[in-house]
Amino acid sequence: MLVPMQSQKFSFRHAADTKFNSVSGNSVSALLMNINSHLRRAFLVPLAFVLVSCGSNPKDLPANWTAERIYKEAQSEASSGAWDAAIKLYERLEAKDPFGIYAQQAQLEIAYANWKAGEPASALTAAERFIKLHPNSPAVDYALYLKGLINFNADLGLFAQLGGQDLTERDPKAAREAFDNFKELVTRFPDSKYAADATLRMNYLVNALASHEVHVARYYLRRGAPLAAINRAQFAVRTYPNAPALEEALAIMVVAYEDLNQPELKADAERVLRKNFPNTALLSTVKDYKPASWWRLW
Repeated sequence: MLVPMQSQKFSFRHAADTKFNSVSGNSVSALLMNINSHLRRAFLVPLAFVLVSCGSNPKDLPANWTAERIYKEAQSEASSGAWDAAIKLYERLEAKDPFGIYAQQAQLEIAYANWKAGEPASALTAAERFIKLHPNSPAVDYALYLKGLINFNADLGLFAQLGGQDLTERDPKAAREAFDNFKELVTRFPDSKYAADATLRMNYLVNALASHEVHVARYYLRRGAPLAAINRAQFAVRTYPNAPALEEALAIMVVAYEDLNQPELKADAERVLRKNFPNTALLSTVKDYKPASWWRLW
């Protein structure tokens, strides 16, 4: 029988340096800047041991090494950034003592180490495996949080950084999955130490998803497809009614209805826009959107 996690002297320290500052105003760009300033920091710090790494190969481990010794060696490898070596040691530990007090912790460490090693798919699989194996573990909130972080950062690859592409311009699949992970966390574990940070990330994700829809609507408007632009803008308004991107979505609808020669619908959209954003200046900006040539690549 597995030893309950609360009886073990293991814990994951919540990364205080990942907390988001509050963002004033209705601009999602400000929130994006605030998020991006934190994304390249380490989100979780595994349990640290003051050890001297032996740099051992898991295949050459002495047969008399205990699970605790293997765990400490794995932690030492992880502390030095040798994630692949750490993963092999954690796996060796779990195989050696699958029902011991270190086994559950090793499973969580495997998920984290895979993420740090640049293997998000393996990390997600490991975190999900832990949740399925130990659905009543007190560490399930951490596993959900880790899943959320992995999906949250799925778009921050090398090419995206070099290309300078905005997060809201990318496929929102990972963002939706991250939102679901964080939502499950705060719903099932409202008192978790990860709940507050998860809630902030959920707020960001809602804004990012709304901005993605507006980005697509803007794309259609610029390419002379006002009806498609209206459909995406309406989706953003219905699905994310409190997101900062709502202002531009409504402005796009006003201009698109004008392009379609629908004065009544245009007037209705403009009325809603000015009621919610009386000082809006986006109408003139959106009207300047010019259809781009389909062949232009720069």
